[in-house]
Amino acid sequence: MKKLSFVIPVYNEDRSLKQLYDEIIENTLNYDYEIIFVDDGSTDNSYQVMLGLAEKDKKVKLLRLRKNFGKAVGLQIGFGHAAGEIIFTLDADLQDDPSEIPNFLEMISKGYDLVTGWKKKRRDPISKKIPSRIFNAVVSSSFHLKLHDYNCGFKAYRKEVIQELDIYGEMHRYIPALAKAKGFKIAEIPVKHRPRKFGKSKYGGERYLRGFLDLLTVKLVTNYIHSPLYLFGGLGASFSLIGFTLGVYLSIMKYLFNQPLANRPLLFLSVLLMMVGIQFFSIGLLGELIVNQNRKLNREKNISISETKNLTE
Repeated sequence: MKKLSFVIPVYNEDRSLKQLYDEIIENTLNYDYEIIFVDDGSTDNSYQVMLGLAEKDKKVKLLRLRKNFGKAVGLQIGFGHAAGEIIFTLDADLQDDPSEIPNFLEMISKGYDLVTGWKKKRRDPISKKIPSRIFNAVVSSSFHLKLHDYNCGFKAYRKEVIQELDIYGEMHRYIPALAKAKGFKIAEIPVKHRPRKFGKSKYGGERYLRGFLDLLTVKLVTNYIHSPLYLFGGLGASFSLIGFTLGVYLSIMKYLFNQPLANRPLLFLSVLLMMVGIQFFSIGLLGELIVNQNRKLNREKNISISETKNLTE
């Protein structure tokens, strides 16, 4: 029987924790399990409630962070303490329904490495639904992984997946894309989504900016970590080509039509674009040097380890 680990970041959810615990237990009766609550700097009675659950049930683990670091850090800390072969993540606000646990396990048994939920009938205001749909469309097209709901926190992982993850900032939203880049098989299933019963949402409008910046980060580390010149060289070539084309156009205007260039803003734009292009290309070359140097160091390290093993055998 496989052991299940439930990693649950908690921030000011004291009224929902006992019910969440009861529902998880109810749906894991035939499994060995552990529940890892990560108190992400709660200022209400969440810690006391979780402490009471941990004292009552030895399978409940409680991790406490000194301040609110965010969901991604909470998940990463929880992953580091998870002993189960299959790890679940879900939110502590009761909107994720633990009765869906068997459906996740069924998909894992079919060979998938990561199964993510899809809040098909989302019980949130339209002010959250519309931005979420736009976000999911952009991310799906960016990583060529079609999912309806990257934002869903209800997921099940094989342990090998979380061992490969290193998340921070708002990068928990891109876990499926990060896993896909590592070669893991991803599946999505519709899940029940319940209206928020207690408390209020912890996310404000600033998460969209942070999420966009993390999108760029994830795109870089998944597609270009081993070949930065493809990204920066491509950008540099594009800017330089536009600048050069403008320069050719201005030269034609100058020498064939005798038009003055001193008062033409396009001249300065042409020079600027070519300079920016050269800078991007230079960044790409520096990135390639760093990547190749790291490969060389890793190769020498592996050779050294191999030689040491041969000497001790």
